[in-house]
Amino acid sequence: MTPQEVVEAYGVRLRPIRTGDTADVVDGCADPVSQRFVSNLPAPYTDVDARWWIEVGAPAAWTGGGAAYAIADPATDRMLGAVGLNNPVSARGQAEIGYWVRPAARGRGVATAATRALSDHAFAAGTARLELLTEPENASSQRVALAAGYRYEGSRRSAGSGRGGDRHDLLAWVRLADDPPGPTARLLPDLPGGLLTDGVVTVRRLAPDDAELMFRLHSRPEVVANQAPPVPPTRDATERRCLLAESAWLTGVIARLLIVDAASGEPAGSCGMSITDAASGEASVGYALLPDWRGRGYATRAVRLLAAWAFGSTGIARVTAGTVPDNTASHRVLERVGFQREGLQRGRLPGLDGTRLDDLTFALLPTDLR
Repeated sequence: MTPQEVVEAYGVRLRPIRTGDTADVVDGCADPVSQRFVSNLPAPYTDVDARWWIEVGAPAAWTGGGAAYAIADPATDRMLGAVGLNNPVSARGQAEIGYWVRPAARGRGVATAATRALSDHAFAAGTARLELLTEPENASSQRVALAAGYRYEGSRRSAGSGRGGDRHDLLAWVRLADDPPGPTARLLPDLPGGLLTDGVVTVRRLAPDDAELMFRLHSRPEVVANQAPPVPPTRDATERRCLLAESAWLTGVIARLLIVDAASGEPAGSCGMSITDAASGEASVGYALLPDWRGRGYATRAVRLLAAWAFGSTGIARVTAGTVPDNTASHRVLERVGFQREGLQRGRLPGLDGTRLDDLTFALLPTDLR
C-alpha cells in the first residue's frame, strides 16, 4: 500500500488526506464522542492540531509501515472520517485498524464500510491478521467490528490509557485474511425490535440509566440471600455492570435485561441469560423482582419470554437455573415455565467466610416449555 492509492468499495472512497480536509478533521476530532474514546486527541482540538496530523501524523503512519486514509463520499469527495492501520508487526503480518467518523456521517454504516474496505485492501497486500481494539463501553465500535467480520478474541489487560495516565483494559476484535467478510454470527443476537413482550410483561436490554434501580433491587436482603456468594453489590459495580450491559451482550458473555410492566412502563425487576457452554448449546437464567411486583406471575412471564427467545433465535438447546434449595418461590417460577428438577449439587457454590452452598439445579428443554 502507498499513500497515493485510492480504494473505492462498499459505498465509500478511501483517499489521501489533504490540507483541504482541515475543517472536517476538526469537526470529527473535537466532537465529544471522539474525545471520549480516543485518548491521545488533544483537548480542545483545533485547526493547529488538525494541520499537524495532516502534515506530520498521517505521513508518519505510512513511513512506519501503516496507513492513514480519509474516508470520503464517492459522490462529493467530502471527508466523512478517517481510517488507518497502526502498530504493524511485519514479522507476524499483523496490524491494528482504527477509525473515526464525523458526527453528521454517523449511523449510516460509514465506519463499517471503511473498515471492510481497508481490511480487504490490507489482506490483498499480504497482511494476515488485523486487530480492532475498542473501549469496553464503546458498543458502537463493537457493532462495527462485528458487522465488518471481526470476532471477539478477549480482553487486552491494561492496554488502554486515559488522559490522566490511568490504565484500563481494551477489547480485542480480530479478523484473519481467510475469515469471511461478515457480519460475524453472535452467540446472543439482538432482541427483535429491541424487546420481548407478551402484552403484560416486557423485557429489554439493561441500560446505564437503570443503575440506581438495579442497585436498589440487588441490595435487598432477600435478593442477596439467594445469590452466591450472598454479598451485596457496590454502587460502583452496579453502575459499571449497567454501563457495559450492551458490550456484555455483543461479546456473548451475558444478556442482562430489565423486566417492565407493559401497561405502565414501570420497572418490575431484572433477569438475565448467560452462555454456560456454547459448544453444547447450554445457557443459564436468573431473575429478581421488586417487592411490589411479586406474586403477579411477572417472573414466570419474563423467564418464559427469555427461554422462548433463546430456543428460537440463539441456537440454545438447553436452559438451566441454579437455586438455593429453600427458595421455594423461585422453584415455583421455574416449574410453571416447564423447568424440571435435575438434582442437588452439594457444596457447589461459595458462601460466606469460606463456607459452601448447595445448588438445586433445574433444566428446560424446548419440548418442556409451557
